[in-house]
Amino acid sequence: MGNNENYNVTNPSNVGEKEFIALMAVLMSIVAISIDAMLPALGIIGTDLNVEHANQPQYIISVIFGGMAIGQLISGPLSDAIGRKKILFYCMIFYLFGSIICFNATSLETMLIGRFIQGLGASGPYVSTMSIVRDKYSGAGMARIMSLVMMIFIMTPALAPSLGQGILFIASWRYIFLLYVMYAVTVLAWVTFRLEETLSEENRVPYKAVNLYHGFCAVIGNKATVCYTVGMGLMFSSMMGYINSSRQIFQEIFNTGEMFVLYFGGLALTFGVASLLNSNLVMKYGMRTISSRAMTANVIASAIFLILLLNIDIKFWMFLTFASFMFFNLGFIFGNLNALAMEPMGHIAGIASAIIGSVSFIISIIGGTIIGQYYDGTLLPVIIGFLIAFMLTLVLFAIANRSVKIPSEQNL
Repeated sequence: MGNNENYNVTNPSNVGEKEFIALMAVLMSIVAISIDAMLPALGIIGTDLNVEHANQPQYIISVIFGGMAIGQLISGPLSDAIGRKKILFYCMIFYLFGSIICFNATSLETMLIGRFIQGLGASGPYVSTMSIVRDKYSGAGMARIMSLVMMIFIMTPALAPSLGQGILFIASWRYIFLLYVMYAVTVLAWVTFRLEETLSEENRVPYKAVNLYHGFCAVIGNKATVCYTVGMGLMFSSMMGYINSSRQIFQEIFNTGEMFVLYFGGLALTFGVASLLNSNLVMKYGMRTISSRAMTANVIASAIFLILLLNIDIKFWMFLTFASFMFFNLGFIFGNLNALAMEPMGHIAGIASAIIGSVSFIISIIGGTIIGQYYDGTLLPVIIGFLIAFMLTLVLFAIANRSVKIPSEQNL
C-alpha cells in the first residue's frame, strides 16, 4: 500500500477503494442492464401494447441509444463545467423519470418516450465513469482500478437477461421497469451520500456552445478520426442489429424458449473476456495490428457463414460457433477503435469524446434499426449486416492508417 507508483491516487477520499470500484461498476453497467434485461420481455410487451408488426418492439432497444447520442453532447461537457457529482445526480433523475413513464406505458409511443428519456439519463453515468476514475487516479493506479471495474462490468450483459427472465417468472414485464426505478434510487442515494466531488473548482471548464462547435470542426477535420468513428458506428450497428433481433433469432428460429437468456449471456461474456485480453495484448502487438486482424477474421467468417446459410440448413451449434467467434473478435476491436479515434484529439479530449460517442451512436442506431426491421424469420439480414459492416470498416481502417504516421506499430 505504501508504493505510490502502484496506486497514484491524485484525489484521496473517505470512500474505500472496494466501495469506489463497486460504484464505478454499477455506473458503467447502467446501459447494459437497461438493454439486456429487457430482451426476454420484448415479445410480451409488443403483445400488451398492441403493436402492428412483430419487429416494432425492437424500437424499445434502439430508442434508448437515441437518447444517449444526444445526452452525451450535453452531459459530457457539462460534467467538466459543473462537476461529476451534479451531472450524475441530474441524469439519474432523468433516468428515474423515464423508468416511471415506461412502467405506466399503455402504448408503444409512450414507451418510446420513456425509453428516450432513460437514454438521456444513462448518458451521464456512461460518460462520467472514466472521468471520475481519471480525476482520482493516474498512471498504473488508473489502469489497475479500471481493470477491476471492467472485471465486474463484463458480467452485467451475461446476467442481465436472466434477471429480466426471472422477473417474468413471478411478475409482469412492468416490474422490469420497477427494477430500473430501484436501480436509479439506489444510485442516487449512493452518489449523494457517499461519492465526493472529484473535479475541483479550478479544473472546471465553462460550458460554451462555441466550444462544442469548435470540437465538432476539429473531429470532422481529422480524416483518421472520422474514419475510425464511422467504422466504430458501423460495427456497433451490426451488433445492434443482432441485439434487436436476438430474441426472435433464439426463440423463433432455434426454439430455445427461456434458455435464450443463457445463450445470449454466454455470447456477451465472450465479448467481455476478449476486451480484458485486449488490455494486455495491445501493449505487445499494438491497436492497429490487433484490430486489423480481428476485422479481417470477421469478414472472412461472415462471408463463409453467408455461403453456408444460402446452401444448407444451419444448425443451432453452427450459429453459436459463428456468433462466439464474431463477438470474441469484436472485443478486440471496439476499445481500440475508440482509442485510435481519440488519439489526435488530446487537446479537446472531453468534448471530442462526447462527439465521437454521439456520432458513432447515431450511425449505429440507423444501421441497427434497419437490420432489425428487415428481420424476416431468417438469419439473412443479421449475417449480411455483419458482412457489410466489417467490410466497410476494414476499408475505412485502411484509409485512416494511410493518413497517419505509425511509428510504434507494424505497418499493415
